[in-house]
Amino acid sequence: MPPRRVITGRSQEPRQRFAEELRLLRAAKADSLRELGDKVGWDWSLFGKMENGHTLGSPEVVQALDQYYGTPGLLLALWELAMADPTQFKERYRRYMVLEAEAVSMWHYATSNLPGVLQTSEYARELLKAGGLKGEELDAQVEARMGRRELLLADGAPQFRTILSEAVLRTPLQDREEWHAQLEHLETMGHRLNVTIQVLPLATGLHGLSNTDTMFLRGSNGQTVVWIETGYSGELVQESATVERLQLRYDLVRDAALTPDLSRQFIERMLEEAPCEPLT
Repeated sequence: MPPRRVITGRSQEPRQRFAEELRLLRAAKADSLRELGDKVGWDWSLFGKMENGHTLGSPEVVQALDQYYGTPGLLLALWELAMADPTQFKERYRRYMVLEAEAVSMWHYATSNLPGVLQTSEYARELLKAGGLKGEELDAQVEARMGRRELLLADGAPQFRTILSEAVLRTPLQDREEWHAQLEHLETMGHRLNVTIQVLPLATGLHGLSNTDTMFLRGSNGQTVVWIETGYSGELVQESATVERLQLRYDLVRDAALTPDLSRQFIERMLEEAPCEPLT
């Protein structure tokens, strides 16, 4: 293993520390990026982006580099520190999006907002606008979110279960007509064979996921990861013991929720109660 280097002021920032280590290790091997790609078996352009700090890569890539450089666990530890940095929320979310696209089943719990894959464009727009987006960025994010809905509609779509806190359905859009359309879309999606919707009544009280939006993703290899999110940050949980603890909490919440049939009736009552005319 190369001698330990002094951590400079610049490299105390986790992402830059990781990129710096990648550059130094490759320089010690005297490899070009193309040579590194050939030897490790990954696209060389990815390594260039990682060394420039444009991306952090995946844990699989980092583990392969650890093995090649003879630094067992070093790069993976630096990668985890960089991913844990609150400024890297977007990077972690991109990794989550890849896993979501590859999932064979998805289990979700919502504290206050509908999951993106069940949102109408107007629901997404109002929610993202409330978060500070506007103009072209807002339009782009709404379009991207609408693209995610295709995940549940495509051939071979994953099995998807969401448990909605009653608070989600008691928080309407400002435009009552659009809120009615959102409830209709939710009711329609609930009839799909690959979609299960349950409602957790407020009367259930406090529980293990009271303040945490949660998405479990199971891949074709049988591995499950969890994305947990608040209004300001998100975390991808992959450590098996933590995943199991979260799964137990989810199972308890599911046991307390209304059955899918009763949940469908609940949404139908909401539709009957929701005014379909805009506020004047």
